[in-house]
Amino acid sequence: MHPQLSDLELSDLVSNASCLDDYDPNAMSVTQARHYIQQFLSPVSETETVALKDSLERVLAVPVTSSLNVPGHDNSAMDGFAFRHAEAGASLKVVGTAFAGVPFTSDIPVGCCIKIMTGAVVPPTLDTIIMQEHTSTEGEWVILTKLPPVGANIRLTGEDIAIGQTVLARGHRIEPADMGLLASLGVAEIEVYRRLKVAFFSTGDELVSVGNPLQQGQIYDSNRYSLWGVLQAAGVTMNDLGNVADDPDALEKTLLQAAADHDVVITSGGVSVGEADFMKQLLAKHGQVLFWKINMKPGRPLAYGKIGGAHYFGLPGNPVSAMVTFYQFVLDALKQLMGAASVASPSFKVECVNTIKKATGRTEFQRGILFKEGEDWKVKTTGEQGSGILSSMSRANCFIVLSEKNGTLVAGTMVEVQPFHGVC
Repeated sequence: MHPQLSDLELSDLVSNASCLDDYDPNAMSVTQARHYIQQFLSPVSETETVALKDSLERVLAVPVTSSLNVPGHDNSAMDGFAFRHAEAGASLKVVGTAFAGVPFTSDIPVGCCIKIMTGAVVPPTLDTIIMQEHTSTEGEWVILTKLPPVGANIRLTGEDIAIGQTVLARGHRIEPADMGLLASLGVAEIEVYRRLKVAFFSTGDELVSVGNPLQQGQIYDSNRYSLWGVLQAAGVTMNDLGNVADDPDALEKTLLQAAADHDVVITSGGVSVGEADFMKQLLAKHGQVLFWKINMKPGRPLAYGKIGGAHYFGLPGNPVSAMVTFYQFVLDALKQLMGAASVASPSFKVECVNTIKKATGRTEFQRGILFKEGEDWKVKTTGEQGSGILSSMSRANCFIVLSEKNGTLVAGTMVEVQPFHGVC
């Protein structure tokens, strides 16, 4: 039931990683970390058949091929008059009308034409349509004021989609337009990969669930709600296991049960230097997990590996760091495990209107606000970029991605941005 990753493969990752030329668990680049994670991910294999109305955001397990031509017949691209181009003169006699859904089936004499509506079937003996704006009428005659070329304004059979053509490939994630496309082909249900099952929980004695009063030194557990939101947007089946206290027995029980019943387990907290090391001891005991210090800000600590049959991601407990590491590492991994063919997050460059302070040597994901000024899109930071300022994520609509080579940037510099809409 789990995404398949052999014990030998992951054992090789854990035991031989230090032998790789560019591997340093205490100084991993963002690119290296993504590479190491992605090479050990395989999609779920189980599939299910769902009704078209229930298919939004699901991932196709088999390609969809068309059993129909679209359009299914030669039809008119606009309202006008259909005729034989070779017989075109200054005027033609109108002998009938073809409507969408009501074709004209009578004979059409030489030197005659029919009035035709958009979408109506073009009689097989006619080869050209003139738009009505290029005509005038006098009784039962139509005057051609601007003769179009032969074949004009006719949508040909199969012009959009031909019988046997692959319409949507395996791994395609269904969007609203795809649902309409499939409906146009008469497809009522499709075969998709089953939903990925993801469990998550927070660790820390200082955390309190929403709805309970805070005691001295306690804070509300925001990470689980952020994770709920991003996982819901990702289209997985979620299981919120709550906040687990820093108690070895409770952590062990929760961790093992989560790994047994889910494809992926995500935790926040317990992976940073100086934190209670119960989680690290449990992961060493029951799993094969790598602990990395990523050359990035925020989100330096990250753990990845396998516990039983489940993939494991250990995120920082810091709220902004947890969200950044989820977007930069976990989300793409989930898409790959779901069978999606395309997992890359879109990004592009725009002008940043304010100065950004930064040290070289690490990648930074600053929270930004994309906005339109005149005809141009620009970006500005949300202000203070501390990893504990969760409001910066709420105000932002993008990440400003600054590479290891970037230092402080002056206002007016072109910067790379990742829109949240595209990220999700």
